[in-house]
Amino acid sequence: MSDRIHELLNRNLQEVFGEGDAARRRAAIEKLYTDDCVLYVPPGIFVGHDALDKFAGDLRATHPHCTYTPHGEPQALHNAGRLAWGSGREKPDYTGLDVIIVRDGKIAELYVFLDSMPS
Repeated sequence: MSDRIHELLNRNLQEVFGEGDAARRRAAIEKLYTDDCVLYVPPGIFVGHDALDKFAGDLRATHPHCTYTPHGEPQALHNAGRLAWGSGREKPDYTGLDVIIVRDGKIAELYVFLDSMPS
């Protein structure tokens, strides 16, 4: 199970939140997330594929050329995992931590913790 959790964390970072193409992003969401997935982010709580897709697409539109880079290796514990990351081309514009809960081999819940934004 830990290999699957590592895969989900890495693929989510690149194929969902890092993907600029709407069709590819939606296909990844359907492969990686349960139908009743829940996304917990500072702006609110989003439920289901449509809400997740809209949030990720809207976020991507605010910085279309930005890349997400893992900071360290993903970690897994039972049915959960975490991955620290940075957003930016060279030096991260901001950093955060994704925590996922996995059910039936897919992400059922994603908690996104953002670190302080630079001044």
